[in-house]
Amino acid sequence: MGDFFNSVLYPIEWVVAWIMYGFHQAFTAVGMPAASGWTWGLSIAGLVIVMRAALIPLFVKQINASRKMQMISPELQKIQAKYKGKTDPESRQKMTQETMELYRTSGTNPFSSCLPILAQSPIFFGLFRVLNGLQAIANGDKDAIGPITKAVASQAEQAQLFGAQLSDKFMGAETTSTKIVTVVLIILMSVTTFTTQRQLMTKNMPASALDNPFARQQKVMLYILPLFFAISGVNFPIGVLIYWFVTNVWSMCQQFYVIRRMPAPGSPADKALQERRRRKGIDVPGEASTVAGTVISDATGDQKPTGGQRQQPKRKGKGSRKPGSGSPRPDGPQDSPDSPTGA
Repeated sequence: MGDFFNSVLYPIEWVVAWIMYGFHQAFTAVGMPAASGWTWGLSIAGLVIVMRAALIPLFVKQINASRKMQMISPELQKIQAKYKGKTDPESRQKMTQETMELYRTSGTNPFSSCLPILAQSPIFFGLFRVLNGLQAIANGDKDAIGPITKAVASQAEQAQLFGAQLSDKFMGAETTSTKIVTVVLIILMSVTTFTTQRQLMTKNMPASALDNPFARQQKVMLYILPLFFAISGVNFPIGVLIYWFVTNVWSMCQQFYVIRRMPAPGSPADKALQERRRRKGIDVPGEASTVAGTVISDATGDQKPTGGQRQQPKRKGKGSRKPGSGSPRPDGPQDSPDSPTGA
């Protein structure tokens, strides 16, 4: 099993090693010290940028999936209320069938929201194994990983950031500087995770979508994820914590942009977008326009043109006037222009 896991992860480790090494060479070329922890730390940040840019299509799918889940949540609640208290196999099967049918007709895939996390997991483990193996490669106990040869691994192993090596962990740390750096990174990682989740909950979810099992699950995750990262972070090398922190910052900024520009309908972010459009004089979809040439309602409820081309009066037929008179007949049948006038 271990050999299979290693064979699956090795190509990912190889890609991670080459991207890190490429950025390291680029930063060195512009004058940064090759053995500096900042150079290697920025190389890890470069790895984040490349990977997250490649995952943008999956992120868009995640946003669309989350939005659809919010929109169909009232229908899901109806299905759950319909079968509430029914535990027999037939009822459970019908509930599952109706739920899956709702997903199908609405084009919703609840698992799409997990795609970016699942896609990042191999990269995360690949980076963890590269950083964790630096010392073994530097000592000659492990084969090189792509461009990470014995000399490069030794250089990366000795690189320090605020007095802490990138491969150091909080657990088993021998210096105070290593503990301080790891604790700061763990706090930053947890705060950015909490902020990203809270931003999604408070700004991009309509009020109708906040009282359902999906929203309650999101609220639980809001507090569990930062706590999980804080507990597990003590076992990760500093380089992995840097990767995690930069990834969270990317997610937070990317989500802020999407929520601001394409908010979920009915959410606080959607109302803020409409207000910004009103201040700029841009029409808000669903509202009566006041632009010239469009139709709005007056106080009586009648539709009136506000400007543009004036509506021309309809011309009356010639037979609608009395002989010798300039006014139309008040009542009675009106003669056709081709009919004889009088007998």
